[in-house]
Amino acid sequence: MADVKQQAAEFAKIFNALRTEIGKVIVGHEEIVENVLICVFAQRNCLLEGVPGLGKTLLVRTLAQTLDLPFSRIQFTPDLMPADIIGTDVITGDEKGGRAFRFQPGPVFSNIVLADEINRATPKTQSALLEAMQEHSVTVGGKRYILKEPFFVLATQNPLEQEGTYPLPEAQLDRFLFKLLVHYSTREQLNEVVLRTTRSETADVRKVLDGAEIMKWGKFALETILAPHIRDYAVRVCLATHPGGEFAPEIVNKYVRWGSSPRGAQGLILAAKIKALLDGRYHVSFDDVARSARPTLRHRLILNFEGEADGISPDNVVDTILKHTPREVEMSVA
Repeated sequence: MADVKQQAAEFAKIFNALRTEIGKVIVGHEEIVENVLICVFAQRNCLLEGVPGLGKTLLVRTLAQTLDLPFSRIQFTPDLMPADIIGTDVITGDEKGGRAFRFQPGPVFSNIVLADEINRATPKTQSALLEAMQEHSVTVGGKRYILKEPFFVLATQNPLEQEGTYPLPEAQLDRFLFKLLVHYSTREQLNEVVLRTTRSETADVRKVLDGAEIMKWGKFALETILAPHIRDYAVRVCLATHPGGEFAPEIVNKYVRWGSSPRGAQGLILAAKIKALLDGRYHVSFDDVARSARPTLRHRLILNFEGEADGISPDNVVDTILKHTPREVEMSVA
């Protein structure tokens, strides 16, 4: 047990070291930074939404500087094609004049992939990332190519109300562990941003850990103790998003068209385990699950027309679910 506590303390130390390095460049947005790092250690994909100019891309680029991993950036535009992302077969010649096909890998063949303004591209191009995000592989010309581990996509998108955006399909949204909403900076934060960016000095961001360490600590986080009644709470929160279901509150039945998939419950547990370690515990609590609910579930809830018309947000629904879902109930599961 002492060894486990020591490892948990080491995990928190590394996590905070990453947070400190990112803080040399990114002002404020502490919760956003923490949740992005949770996705990294969980080795899952993350989606950041906000209007242009709020530092979403800068955050991801700074994160890449702290990790000793190959990094690639894809700028999504309406004319981007799937082959521009995953690669394509090209014809090559040899000294004897022979011809052969050779696979030319695209920018998705990296450990960290920044999909910048992912909803600026057409659905056909967006779908090129589906297999990579879930299976960590791509298929070209009937041949499957495995991506190097760890692999995760950090995507940014603009609000759908903006001109020239294409909504991500539900299947792709479901492949993101978190959807994070990046808001405007406060007065104090914006003053600091202007101070840092209008002088000749630049921040020196150091590398903190590499891919092997990320995978090691990610595996360690998976072993965090999860009691059956905590697991059942996460399951009931997820099931409460299903309209007409046993656990659904009235707001879900009235405003939600589709609820969360099982990935939502998995995401709640994964994030809660890492949050527990950051609090110095090697066991998951109810609060760890509750604090993970908004970023895990907000993009997995599809509102109906009435919900859109009444101005209901997915966060409103999640908050109500947490309020109406009891933490301690008699269990019938193992």
